Amino acid sequence: MFKSLKNRTPLGWLQLKHDKFRLFTALSGIAFADILIFMQLGFMNALYTTNTQYARKIKGDVVLTSTQATNFTRPYTFPRRRLYQAMDIPGVESAEPIYVGSLSWRNPQNREKTSMTVFGFNPDKPAFDLPEVNSQLDKVKIPDTVLFDKASRGEYEEVIERIEQGETMTTEIDRTTITIGGLFEVGASFQDDGALITSDQNFMRLFPRKQPGMVSIGVIDLQEGTDAEQVRTYLNNYLPDDVKAYTYEEYVEGEVTYIQSSTAIGFVFTLGTMMGFIVGIVIVYQVLSTDVNDHMAEYATFKAMGYRNSYLLGVVFEEALILSIIGFVPSVALAAGLYQLTAAATALPIFLPASRAVTVLILTIVMCGISGAVATRKLQSADPADIF
Repeated sequence: MFKSLKNRTPLGWLQLKHDKFRLFTALSGIAFADILIFMQLGFMNALYTTNTQYARKIKGDVVLTSTQATNFTRPYTFPRRRLYQAMDIPGVESAEPIYVGSLSWRNPQNREKTSMTVFGFNPDKPAFDLPEVNSQLDKVKIPDTVLFDKASRGEYEEVIERIEQGETMTTEIDRTTITIGGLFEVGASFQDDGALITSDQNFMRLFPRKQPGMVSIGVIDLQEGTDAEQVRTYLNNYLPDDVKAYTYEEYVEGEVTYIQSSTAIGFVFTLGTMMGFIVGIVIVYQVLSTDVNDHMAEYATFKAMGYRNSYLLGVVFEEALILSIIGFVPSVALAAGLYQLTAAATALPIFLPASRAVTVLILTIVMCGISGAVATRKLQSADPADIF
């Protein structure tokens, strides 16, 4: 079989390169469709990553939320006494609150107002698995002092440099002067430009209308050897219906599921990916269909000489496969460059993993294969007698 393939005339490639302009047009169209798919998948992954990045960093075995909460960045508060009640469950070691809010602060470097997510918790009980934050929690015990996410979206180069050199920076939040006591790095999100972390007491100063007795999220640590699933079940049966308990893994999975199924932006990126796929099918179909029509007499000659339809179809599919592979190569390079530009401009975690490149390559081959299958319909019904 391999010998026959080796000796086979590459008719598909010869036909493609015969008309170089058509070949260039086809490759450009495939590259465009692939880049569109790459960008949609990149933005979609960034959406899932940024909207769950703090949820994934929660340092606890069980998470308690209001039953009316939608997701981590838009929690609905519940009474803090639910955390005290949770302590009655055997195996629960501690139950601590996290306060979440969003506000506008003034960029210390250019004085522009930007939206920031603020997290507040007891600095003696770290709520997030962020070593950079946990090593600086003594700083947020100082009144009106926060830690700043240096990966926030915006111009903060001078601010970051001065803080790393040991200087202190101040800015304003709703007529309140705050001090940036330290830095950490997580990243911006689609909702806010960055994040601030501080103590629960400082959080209340920044949000005077919020009540300390109403918390956003409860983080429950269990004693060693305790089954989290069992405690979760006990909590849901024991606590009132205004709260619901999740294991850490269930909570993170629920955040991703919410974004995928309940947000319009997730649907938009999915639709964009599908549109890129359809655009590629149309472009390749136009090229292959034109090629089949231009060479219909030659194909009829082959059929008159005894070649079967399977051989002729193989020629067209060979063209589709060649187009998909060659068109994919420049799209990868261009997508990687666009990812870097987008990440620099938006501070979103957009990168090109090998798994995504393989996925797009498979989609490209399928895309070109479908186009080839549609383009060969006329070829299969062609009769040499009609041609001549």
